[in-house]
Amino acid sequence: MIKIALISDSHGYLALSVLEYLKEVDEIWHAGDIGEVEILNSLPSGKKLRIITGNIDDNQARMLYPEEQIFEIEGVKIFMLHIGGKPPGYAKGVKNRIRSIEPNLFVCGHSHICKVEFDKNLNCLYMNPGAIGQQGFHVMRTMLLFEIDNGKIKNLRVVELGKRGK
Repeated sequence: MIKIALISDSHGYLALSVLEYLKEVDEIWHAGDIGEVEILNSLPSGKKLRIITGNIDDNQARMLYPEEQIFEIEGVKIFMLHIGGKPPGYAKGVKNRIRSIEPNLFVCGHSHICKVEFDKNLNCLYMNPGAIGQQGFHVMRTMLLFEIDNGKIKNLRVVELGKRGK
């Protein structure tokens, strides 16, 4: 069993409250729009990091992290891309990418809207953790915690981190 924290859209901001949750997981996934890459230095050590860049990230971030990742954990194939849209109205070209990759889980960020939905047309679970940062139009900062165990995603929960700007 692997415990995962899924965050996105930090935009250079990483609150202590987020770090408390990150201590309890095995892997930390950041679905883009890191902002200041230095904030990643404050992530708990000893964790597997899976980080992608987003549309606001600079050349420094793009040299360190890819725009997308495709990987497998415990029999679950994951495709992670920052700008993904949402079911059924994915961003341009994303639906075709999902069809060609055939992931069990598609992870994206960008919208600052926390959403988890199974897309039966693509036979794929969609996850967007919302935003942990202060910048954007979202009201509540959110992240997702879940486990992958023997091919199944379990114990998914949304963590509300407080209102943006507080």
